[in-house]
Amino acid sequence: MSSTLDIKRRIKSIKSTAKITRAMEMISAVKMRQAVKNVLQIRSYAYAARNVLANISKTAGAGNNIFFNQRPIKNILMIIITSNRGLCGSFNAQIIKKAKEEISNRAALNNAGIDFVTIGKKGENMVRKAGENIIAAFPDIAYLPNIANVRPVVKMILDEYGAEKYDKIAIAYTDYISAISQIPKIRQILPISEIDLGEQIEEIDALAKKHELSAPRYLEYKIEPNPVLVIESLVPRLLEMQIYHAILESKASEESSRMIAMKNATEAANEMAGDFMFAFNQIRQSKITQEIAEISAGRVALEA
Repeated sequence: MSSTLDIKRRIKSIKSTAKITRAMEMISAVKMRQAVKNVLQIRSYAYAARNVLANISKTAGAGNNIFFNQRPIKNILMIIITSNRGLCGSFNAQIIKKAKEEISNRAALNNAGIDFVTIGKKGENMVRKAGENIIAAFPDIAYLPNIANVRPVVKMILDEYGAEKYDKIAIAYTDYISAISQIPKIRQILPISEIDLGEQIEEIDALAKKHELSAPRYLEYKIEPNPVLVIESLVPRLLEMQIYHAILESKASEESSRMIAMKNATEAANEMAGDFMFAFNQIRQSKITQEIAEISAGRVALEA
């Protein structure tokens, strides 16, 4: 009897877990729809911001600007975007793996030092465990991203870059493709590279062509009255949009990964409960058969 009671307890526990994961799946589905809506709304603006940066980089005033000047890379600052919570499949693991690859490639970067700014607790924990230096952590942005919370991050990295403490600033985030596909990426945001922007714009053009959308227009700008002053005031706002866009892409990817993970967990729990129910029925049936056999044997003995 203890065996059947133990199996019944396990079945009850697994079904309770399945109810929890099912509820979490439904909550994540709602959050995912909102996160995807947010990122789709901002994408056109973010793509246009990249286009503006690419066009500005070709103007005469950009050549002498600190945002565009390339200098020898001695120190790198990486912004890494992860979630605050787990239970989201491989979302955090993928971007952490991408960041680790960048750390391991220091030899290719002349052993440049790498410091981190983390957005999300999971990334912060990973970086600390790896023994890397974190100059700032922003866990709240990962929970509820908005443009106002991004501005302190942008100001800090611009101040650090302007003081020449870092020669390159990159951002590691997860690009949302669909509910079942998210791609971790690392982008250089400072100095503004015409080559890197060109690669991003090529990706945007390919995406626009695939979905039959209008691609960004490439224009030649005439900046007045002073190109330098205009660039110095405009570039921080455009960088602000790039970082905000990366956070929204990561948020949509996180909720999609969590919804799929909870869906898989629910299906696995139901399958496991079914296996235990089959085992329970087998044990019960064997006991019934044994009892019938004993009754039959007893009757035969009495008749003899």
